[in-house]
Amino acid sequence: MSNSSAVALPLVDRAVAPCCPPLTERPLDADEAERAARMFKALGDPVRLRLFSLIASHEGGEACVCDISDVGVSQPTVSHHLKKLKEAGLLTSERRGTWVYYRVAPSVLAAMGKLLTASA
Repeated sequence: MSNSSAVALPLVDRAVAPCCPPLTERPLDADEAERAARMFKALGDPVRLRLFSLIASHEGGEACVCDISDVGVSQPTVSHHLKKLKEAGLLTSERRGTWVYYRVAPSVLAAMGKLLTASA
């Protein structure tokens, strides 16, 4: 297969947006609370948290699904958890040939950190 026929998915997922202001700045509105809850709920599962950490800390900031193993569940279950992380706006993906590469969505870590940071 030549590179000209490769299909790249966009790296920015529609669910990825600046989440919310710091909790100490003002009360969250309903939409902000929903976005934040969706992200934290997805990370509330130990397997998903391990997958997220594995991808975030992987060399180059992305990991091929072929490199994701040994998280204590079968490959179909890994795929399910990756889908849930992506739906929550935490990961983006790109298909390269037969493999899918995952990376932490742009600005997700900063947005989540900002939410939990006390404002001065």
